[in-house]
Amino acid sequence: MSHVAYEKDGRIGRITLNRPEVMNAISLEMPGQIAAAVAEAEADPDVHVMILSGAGKAFCSGYDLMAFAEAEGGNPGVQEMPWDPMKDYQFMWKNTQDFMSLFRAMKPVVCKVHGFAVAGGSDIALCADLTVMAEDAQIGYMPARVWGSPTTQMWVYRLGMEKAKRMLLTGDKVSGREAADMGLVLKAVPSDELDDEVERLASRMASVPINQLAMQKMVINQAVEAMGLNETQRLATIFDGITRHSPEGMNFKDRSEAKGWKQAVQERDEGTFDWTRNEEIPKSNR
Repeated sequence: MSHVAYEKDGRIGRITLNRPEVMNAISLEMPGQIAAAVAEAEADPDVHVMILSGAGKAFCSGYDLMAFAEAEGGNPGVQEMPWDPMKDYQFMWKNTQDFMSLFRAMKPVVCKVHGFAVAGGSDIALCADLTVMAEDAQIGYMPARVWGSPTTQMWVYRLGMEKAKRMLLTGDKVSGREAADMGLVLKAVPSDELDDEVERLASRMASVPINQLAMQKMVINQAVEAMGLNETQRLATIFDGITRHSPEGMNFKDRSEAKGWKQAVQERDEGTFDWTRNEEIPKSNR
C-alpha cells in the first residue's frame, strides 16, 4: 500500500495519504488503497475509530491531473473522441465508492486537514464523518470552473443548497475558519493545535463501544441516504465525465498540453480564458 499508509494505534486506526512529494495527489492506486485501509480497520475488533490525514505539507491536492491533462492523447481521465461515457463512468464510479468507504464504514472516521484539501481531495475529506481543519488550511473544488464535478457531492449535504451553490458556482477555495463558520466542517483550530484537537476527539469516541458507535452512525447516515445521496452521486459522476469531454473540457486539455498544466489552471482559476471560444479574455472584458 505504497500510496496510503495504515497503522493500528490502540483503539485508533490511522490512515495516512502517503504521497507527500506531490502533496498527496490522488494516483490511480490511491482510492482503492483508502478503501483497503478502511476495510482493515473495520475488520479489527480492537479498532473503534479511524483518523484520516495526509503526510507532508498538505492533506490532499486533488487528482494528479497534471498527468491526465498534459499527456497527449487518451488516458484514464480523458478519452479520444468519440468517447465512451460508460467507460468513464465505470472508472470514476469505482473511485467514488472507494472514497465513500469512509462514509459507509460502521466505525467513525475523523479527517484532519492541514495545508490543502482541494478538488478530489475535498471529496475525500468530506466523506469522513467529522472533519477538523487548521484555520489556515484551504478547501475547495476549483475544477467546478471547468473540467470537473465533485462525484461524491457531499457539499450539498453538509452545506445546504445556497452555500453549496456559492462554492460550486465559483470554484473558490475557503480557509478552515470560513469552512467551519459556514458549517462545511466541524471545527477549525490554529495549526499548532490541530493534532491535539483531533486526538482528543478521536480518543473521546474510542471510549464508546463499537456497536454503539456503529448504530449511531448508521442511523444518521440513513437519514442522508434517504435524501437521495446515491442517485445524486450517480448523476454527479456522469457529469464529471461530461465536463472533461465537453468542448470546453477538451479545450482545457489542449491548453494544458500546449502551455502546461500550471498556466491552464491559473487561467481557469483567475477567469482569464474563455474555454468556449478557446481564447484569452481581453483585459477590458474581465
